[in-house]
Amino acid sequence: MNTKCMSTHFLLPQLFLTFLFFLLLHPIPTVGSPSNDAEFIRTSCGATLYPDLCYTSLSPFASAVQDNPAQLAKVAIGVSLARARSMAAYVSNISRQADYGADSRAASALHDCFSNFGDAVDEIRGSLKQMRQLISTAASGGGSSLFRFQMSNVQTWMSAALTDEETCTDGFDDVEDGPLKTDVLNRVENVKKVTSNALALVNRVAEKGAP
Repeated sequence: MNTKCMSTHFLLPQLFLTFLFFLLLHPIPTVGSPSNDAEFIRTSCGATLYPDLCYTSLSPFASAVQDNPAQLAKVAIGVSLARARSMAAYVSNISRQADYGADSRAASALHDCFSNFGDAVDEIRGSLKQMRQLISTAASGGGSSLFRFQMSNVQTWMSAALTDEETCTDGFDDVEDGPLKTDVLNRVENVKKVTSNALALVNRVAEKGAP
């Protein structure tokens, strides 16, 4: 074997080892796969009271969330806001119809429910705005005291929203059972579950500390 061939045979293994060593020190970053992102949401939803509903409502946003708990909480708040707005619009519509009905208690309960959901929408909207600021603050290296203050605001407003939604259902205790009452209570129950899940994910971020 001539000198040139011997040099080549010697250099190739050395180059391979150098390349391997470089990869170990500087691994090539990988983007989370959709399946991994969805699994992160499924695992995170295990901390909520309604994990199946949590997963089905949030998994469509897996690519945006990836494996970030704060982003997941923000998305959950956004979903909760959309459901609360939809419920407020629905109650507003049927409350106008109930004004012409014979059951004054149902009409009163619907008007109170609309007011409750109006408050809940405002509170969830405030939570979402604060959560966005919190994530932005964390990304810019904001202090832990600011994080705790912002996180406390999010928790307080989401808790208040859940209480307002529960107050809506309490108002129907004296209303006679019937299709309207059943329909409203079932719809509100779904919104309450989504809000409860969002609050649980918010609390999970608070426990972990700044993202």
